[in-house]
Amino acid sequence: MRRTAFRRNLPISRVLPAEVIIQDIVKKQLTQSIAVLTAVLNDETIHAAVVQAGKLIAEAMKAGRKLMVCGNGGSAADSQHLAAEFVTRLTVDRPALRAIALTTDTSILTAIGNDCSYDKIFERQVEALGLEGDVLLAISTSGNSKNCVAALKLARSMGIHTVGYTGNGGGAMKALCDINVIVPSNTTMNIQESHLALEHILCMVVERYTFGREFGATNQGSAE
Repeated sequence: MRRTAFRRNLPISRVLPAEVIIQDIVKKQLTQSIAVLTAVLNDETIHAAVVQAGKLIAEAMKAGRKLMVCGNGGSAADSQHLAAEFVTRLTVDRPALRAIALTTDTSILTAIGNDCSYDKIFERQVEALGLEGDVLLAISTSGNSKNCVAALKLARSMGIHTVGYTGNGGGAMKALCDINVIVPSNTTMNIQESHLALEHILCMVVERYTFGREFGATNQGSAE
């Protein structure tokens, strides 16, 4: 039997319902994103934790120490993004701030993953680069990433301050962090959305503690 060729120019009545369904998905997802961000907006515990973490990082940097950041997948991207904001700038030109993402050196990451274990890719770098008084910020939406947990355990034994950006109630990382920023959600992408906002704010808080409360207050930066 001869098959009828697929017609690309379908009647508009047959196209619109599918588009309406997809548009409804867009609206629902945006609503969910806004709901989680609103929960973060209304959670004073989160606000206080971000300020506390910013003050801790600023004091460490003033003392000649640094911020190390780690995470997996989207949280690895966040680690690099946040380190870039510190080293370059957030919205206003200023001196560089010491920060390094432990997610960027593919030779180190693959060597440790191949020769030791993927669970040790951040722990080994903390051992090599970390100094007493540094700060390790571990980002994990579940709070249970094994390589973050291992890095936090070692950091604590080395006198390195620990901060966790998590969701899911904090997971295993909660007990290993001096300061916890826990997004009230179990949905990975919504946790990541809030993490990104709170990471930008963390950088802003560090800048205020480093360069003064009014630093950058009149310039929120322009889109580039």
